[in-house]
Amino acid sequence: MPKTTENARQDFDELAWDRNDEEWEEAQKALRKKSLCRRLELLVAEKFGKPATWITPMIIGGFNNLYRIRVEDFSPDVLVRRPSVSQAQLPEEKTLREAATAKYIQQNTKIPTPRVLFYSDFSDVGPFIIIERVENKSTLSHALTTPGVDRSITHALDPNISQTTLEDLYLKVANIILEFSYHKFTRIGSLVEADDGSFSVGGRPITQNMSDMLQLANIPSAVFSLEHKTSKSSDEYYLNLAHGHLVQLIFQQNDLVKSADDCRNKYVARRLFYQLAEQGRLSIFGFAEDNWSAQARTKTSKLLPAPSNSDSFRLYGDDLRPGNILINDANEVVSVIDWEFTYTAPTQFVLDPPWWLLLNTPEMWDAGIDDWVENYELRLETWLSAMKEAEENTTGSESKSTEFPLSAYMRESWETGRFWLTYAGRKSWAFDTVYWKYLDERFFGRREDHVEKDELWKTRAHLLSKGARDAMEPFVARKVDEMKERKLVEWDPEAARNRLKEVLLNGEVE
Repeated sequence: MPKTTENARQDFDELAWDRNDEEWEEAQKALRKKSLCRRLELLVAEKFGKPATWITPMIIGGFNNLYRIRVEDFSPDVLVRRPSVSQAQLPEEKTLREAATAKYIQQNTKIPTPRVLFYSDFSDVGPFIIIERVENKSTLSHALTTPGVDRSITHALDPNISQTTLEDLYLKVANIILEFSYHKFTRIGSLVEADDGSFSVGGRPITQNMSDMLQLANIPSAVFSLEHKTSKSSDEYYLNLAHGHLVQLIFQQNDLVKSADDCRNKYVARRLFYQLAEQGRLSIFGFAEDNWSAQARTKTSKLLPAPSNSDSFRLYGDDLRPGNILINDANEVVSVIDWEFTYTAPTQFVLDPPWWLLLNTPEMWDAGIDDWVENYELRLETWLSAMKEAEENTTGSESKSTEFPLSAYMRESWETGRFWLTYAGRKSWAFDTVYWKYLDERFFGRREDHVEKDELWKTRAHLLSKGARDAMEPFVARKVDEMKERKLVEWDPEAARNRLKEVLLNGEVE
């Protein structure tokens, strides 16, 4: 397909974004107030039973603010981690899930992570986690990016990085991912901690995509799965992801749809993705069991088998990337941080090569997604070599726990497009570009040549169910009208659920 340098990410709701910025500016005024810092000191003093003093500066992150506190006769210093007002969505739920995940990882894996000392979803300062502070030089992202780059801008891999350095740094992360793969769970969702200190999968996954929907698209929380809803199979979870993409199209009022044909493209792509999920086909796409895709009919080589559809899931972190891996002066990993978007997921997710090998995402790559792919493939071989070395370095009981040769599965994931299936499933605003460029023809076969971008839907509309086809034009007409209104709709929870139900029952989304 021809190269494109356009931004491959669809737009968030600009009105929601502006409102969020205004709320954040207002919230920041309270962050450095002495009264808040004093309450934090009192909270830590109460937990430790010793005097505690705030040490400047405060660290303002994307979703959390961190306050360094020094406790008398205790070492090291601790960090109080508070969800950022207006930035962090579902702050109480997020805090409990993140703390439980961090504790599980600290207690049950070899991955270095700060020890969680105390946490709660309720206090005088709101939800909080108190963790040990880990001394560090910087992050692995800084070691991989161009030297001297402004730390406030998005990092990209240093194009002149030495092969030796890249292999060494990639190997450090390969070891972390390999450790993740050893731990299996029987449900898909978020970890929770019981009163006796045991862990189980007891909550819905808190994903980065879900957070973006709430924060930057003004999508009503009432249309998401219930707080304690988990999934028993990969097929069920893929259907949940497909459902989320449809929810985005239904409820993002502004800026997602640019025209009637753009809406048809988005409708057809999401509806087909949903149909495939309903049919249980997404979980086997690109594996030996794939007997349905156009790509499978032309494959001559034998593919690796798909993971179990149930009872065997792995931890996966939407935000597990070099920017959250702390290193020392010798570039050794001293800690992995920020587990807020980590959950148990289909094993298919951990069988893909990481998206972050170039540090930046494909949909935000300045030179366009095609250029991202070219550069990614240049680094993929180095990653696969590091992954294979990590696998070969494991011995004893660890080797027995490895069900899947990750390096082999990751290579095949890129070759078959499974990489793009997971990526599209996880990211609603990248979904449309990824679906039409990297998935559609693998699913359904080659399209006619020279189809205009706004007319892609015409090549696949016949594959929709009759109900979905009949409902497309009324759906498009409503979205086009909404596009012209330029307002934020504050949905009553019951009204939002009824609208979703109406769409489903009317056959717009079966």
